[in-house]
Amino acid sequence: MSKPFDMELFLVGVLTGSHTTRQRHLRQAKAIHTAIAERWQRDNPWTWQQKHLAWFLNHVSRHAESTRYYYLLTMHLLITRLGKSWQFKR
Repeated sequence: MSKPFDMELFLVGVLTGSHTTRQRHLRQAKAIHTAIAERWQRDNPWTWQQKHLAWFLNHVSRHAESTRYYYLLTMHLLITRLGKSWQFKR
């Protein structure tokens, strides 16, 4: 039996800001992870491709613009941690 992916451990090196901000990023990163895992069966961010994050942004586009913006900020942390140079429009 494999352990579930630890998003907090994955992001610990790139999380900055207040405790509340870090918790928001963790909560949103876990939501992104869950959605991608359910849709594409990708169990950790190391297996993600740019299309997976683009799909998620499109998926949350029905929410308020501020929600999309905060998810975009979290995605930038994930992209930084992955060492990729992917760009998404605001």
